Amino acid sequence: MIQINNLNFSYNSKKPLFKNLNLSLKAGHIYGLLGKNGAGKSTLLKNIAGLAFPQSGKCLINGTESSKRLVSTLQNLYFIAEEVYVPALTPGQFLERTAGFYPAFSITDFYSYLKILDIDPDLLMTKMSYGQQKKMIIAFGLATNTGVLILDEPTNGLDIPSKVQFRKLIASVLNEERCIIISTHQVRDLDSLIDTVLILDDHRIVIENSIDELTEKLFFGVFKDLTGMNVLYEEDTLMGKYAIIENTAGKYGKMDLELLFNAATTNSSKLLNVLKPATLHE
Repeated sequence: MIQINNLNFSYNSKKPLFKNLNLSLKAGHIYGLLGKNGAGKSTLLKNIAGLAFPQSGKCLINGTESSKRLVSTLQNLYFIAEEVYVPALTPGQFLERTAGFYPAFSITDFYSYLKILDIDPDLLMTKMSYGQQKKMIIAFGLATNTGVLILDEPTNGLDIPSKVQFRKLIASVLNEERCIIISTHQVRDLDSLIDTVLILDDHRIVIENSIDELTEKLFFGVFKDLTGMNVLYEEDTLMGKYAIIENTAGKYGKMDLELLFNAATTNSSKLLNVLKPATLHE
C-alpha cells in the first residue's frame, strides 16, 4: 500500500534528515512510529501524505507518488496533524462542508464516534477545549474510512479516559483494506494498540517488526543475575536489572515498548544485530 524508496530529505542541505530511507507498509496493520524529538517523525508522515517533498526518492501510495496530490490519492488518505486548527463551525456543519471529499465517509459512524468521545455535535468547535477539538477531528478522520489514516501525536491533549476510548476506537476501525500509522513520543500510549513497531533514529528506520516477531526474538524482564544470558540492553532498577535478552529459550513474555525504544535509540548494537535480518534499513 505505501512504499518509500531511497528517500532523501532535508530542511538544511548540510543536515539531511533522511538518507536513502526505505520502508514498506501494508494494509491491515496499525503501525506505531516512534522516535526522539527532532528525529523526523512528523516530516516522514508529511512526505507520505504528500505535504513535504523529498530531494530524491519516492513515496508511493498504491503505486502513485503522493507528492503529485492526485484526487484519487487524497480521497483515500486522511492526515491528522499534531496541532489541530478548527473553523467556527459545529461538527455537523463541518461534516456538511467536508465529508463530500471522501467517497467512503460514513455519517452514521461519525455521530457514533462523537457520542463515544463525548463530543456535542451542535457546539461550535471554537468553543471547545483543545482536547475536545482533537477528539472531534479524530472522529471525523475515522469516519472518512480512507485506506490510509495517518495520525501525528493523536493523544496529545487527551485525558486518560479519552486515551482509553481512542485506543478502543482505533482497534475497532482496522480492517484488511486499511493502513493506520500513528506517530508519538508518548510510547506507552501505543501499548497494546499497534501490531508493528517502527523506530526512527539516526536518519533511518532501525526497527521495523511486528509485535509477534519482537516477542519471538526478545525477552523482557527483571533479573537478579544476568550471568550466561545474551543481554542486549539493560537498565538498573530497585528490583534488579530490567533487561532485554535474546529469547533463545522460546519463552513468551510481554514486550515493553518503552524499554525497546530506549535500547534502539541508545545505539544498542547487540539488539539491532539480533533484529537486523528483518529490520535494518540503510
